[in-house]
This record gives sequence, structure tokens and C-alpha cells, in this order.
Amino acid sequence: MQYNEILVRYGELSTKRKNKKKFINKLTQNVKFALSDFEQLEVTGDRDRMHLKLNGADSTSVLERLKPIFGIQNFSPVMRIERDIEEMKKVTVKMVQELYTEGKSFKITARRSDHEFSLDTDQINHLLGSEVLKNIEDITVKMKNPDINIRVEIRNEGIFLSSQTILGAGGLPVGSSGKGILMLSGGIDSPVAGYLTMKRGVEIEAVHFHSPPYTSSRSLQKAKDLASKMAAFAGNIVFIEVPFTEIQEEIKRCVPEGYSMTVTRRMMLRITELIREKQNGLAIINGESLGQVASQTLHSMIAINDVTVIPIIRPVVSMDKNEIIDLAQKIGTFDLSIQPFEDCCTIFAPTTPKTRPDLEKSRRYEARLNIEELIQRAMDNLVYSEIKVGDTLEKQQADKYSSLL
Repeated sequence: MQYNEILVRYGELSTKRKNKKKFINKLTQNVKFALSDFEQLEVTGDRDRMHLKLNGADSTSVLERLKPIFGIQNFSPVMRIERDIEEMKKVTVKMVQELYTEGKSFKITARRSDHEFSLDTDQINHLLGSEVLKNIEDITVKMKNPDINIRVEIRNEGIFLSSQTILGAGGLPVGSSGKGILMLSGGIDSPVAGYLTMKRGVEIEAVHFHSPPYTSSRSLQKAKDLASKMAAFAGNIVFIEVPFTEIQEEIKRCVPEGYSMTVTRRMMLRITELIREKQNGLAIINGESLGQVASQTLHSMIAINDVTVIPIIRPVVSMDKNEIIDLAQKIGTFDLSIQPFEDCCTIFAPTTPKTRPDLEKSRRYEARLNIEELIQRAMDNLVYSEIKVGDTLEKQQADKYSSLL
């Protein structure tokens, strides 16, 4: 059946009361952005539903685009018709006929927000059920777990009929909770942390520390590819590349090996804090999981966090590695994360890092560096780019090859 509309249900947004309009407006904006290439589409965010009038757009493609958008509880392709009982009977029968095969059962589930409609829900269920039984031979009614469930909504603006409910991504619309700066490495954890933060409505910009020639161009591209995967949930993502070679070389020269990772993380956090301020972010996000590596113990966190008072969000802090891997596979970042292109933290990792670094020693060893000059040179040479969905190396190579043909 060629549907003429998609009905989007909000879920968690319905609890926002006085702030509900702000959340709905943000979700509407995000949906319009995700579907901007469907020029004929009309998107309207009402108080309790969002309506997407297809106007000839391919419903299958639109449905796929809606799946990763945070803030949507579920959605359905629907036939929207006038408030006409005969037309409602006709469309219901046609919808069941297209879904029916021998042995299948069906059910009609009616809801009526317009209580002035001439039939109540029981009457609608009975009327439409009888019409289906009259027109489709051997079909049976089943009230629990039917094979076909036709949902009928009677509203002031029309009648909506659907046979499918697709689970949405849930959460809050990206951008409704402000902006945060994600410390994006090339590993498994930080993309998952970014995903979970976006799910709570935070717009993210990604900061990646790059140390050529110790880290390769493929390592940098890997981080951009991860940002591209996350962009599916947020639209575009600002990617900020930080030149970190000089700082890491100075740390290696001036700081005892056991404290080099602690000081490295302190310098990373100092730079990320400056970028956060520059980009008007409200928090810093990272992929630290408690106890997973030496720099992610509570003692290390105290020694590293010492350089900022800004909130640091750690969405995966209590998750074990298998839980993080499962989620990375779900969002499509895992295969990229395990590519063998090491980031700067891996390249310069000490053989015996301190798992319980002393705060005063961390400060003292860091003070051996010319902190302000090193950080200023890094900040002066930041590289900004905008990462879109699908902006992976493979796509770039395919586009280049295609242009040569």
C-alpha cells in the first residue's frame, strides 16, 4: 500500500510539561534536517504527534531515516483519510488484504480522541472487524498477539489507519540538553560514550588528538570515520583535530615514565577545556570505564581532573568491556574501532604506568613543561571539519573512482 503519511510518537517528551514545546520544536528541526533531501515532504510537530506528509516521497526510505533519530518513541506509516465511515471500511479491508496470507489472524484496535465522532471505539472495532470477515474468506479474529493488527485513530483532523509500529531510538532530541565536547580516540569506548550522551539530548563536537608522524593519516581518518557513524544520530558533527606531537615529545623528555600517561591526560583535558569554552560547550565527555586501564582508576581520575572544574560526563564508567562492545556493534562503530591504526595514547603508552598517581607529584611533574606555550601552539593550529553521515574513507574512495569513469 502506498502510504500518504508517517505518524511519529514522542514517548519521553510527553512528560516534559511546560518545556514540552521546546523539546518538540528541537525534534521537529532534527527530523527536517535528516530528511532535507526529500523536498516534497511536509513535517509538522504537534503537541502529541508529529505528522510527516509524504506527498509522493518513498515511505521506505523515510522510515529508515527516522530510526536513529533520538526523541522518537515509535512511528508508523499510515493512511490518512477524511472522517468518512465508508472510506474507513474500504481502506481497512484493502490494508488487511495486502497483509493476509492463509492462516493469518487479525484484530482491529481503535482509539478515539475526538469523542464527538458518531461511533465509539467498540463500535468501530465491531464495524471494521465485520467488514474484514465479510470480504476476506477464512481469516480469523485473534484478540491476543494477532498476525495483523490494524490500528485506527479517530482525530479531529482525520482518520489514521496503520498496520505497523516501528520502534524509535528513544531518548531526547539531540541539542535539547545543550552542547558537550567529546574526547574521541580511535578506540571502542569513546564513540559509545558519545552515542549515549547524544541519546540524552546533548549535541556533541568531537576533539581528536593526533601526533604525526607517530600516528598515521589512517589513524586520523579512522577517528573521522567513527564521527561519521555517530553523525547518523545527530546530523553533522564538528570534528576538531588537535596537533599533539610536540606536547607528547616534551612529556616523554621531561616526565618520569610512570607519570607520563597522567600528565598526558592532564594536558589533553586542559586543551579540551579551552576548546569547550571556545565552542560554547557545557561539559566534556569521555569514554572512561572505571578500572579498565591505568588512567581510568579513581586515583588517576582525581589526578587528571585536577585541571578543570567543568563537569566531565562518563557514560560508560560503570560498564564492563563486553557491554561496551555489544553497544558498539549495535551502533556500527565496533569494526572501525578495532582497525589496527593506533592513536597517540597507544603509541606513547608507558610500560609501567602509575595506577595510583599522587596528585602533588602529578602537578610537580607537569610543571616541568612550558604548559602555556605548548597549549597555545596547539590551540593556534586546530583543524576544524564538518563530518556528515557516510563521510567515510571508503565512500570518499568510491566517489573518487566514480568521478574517473
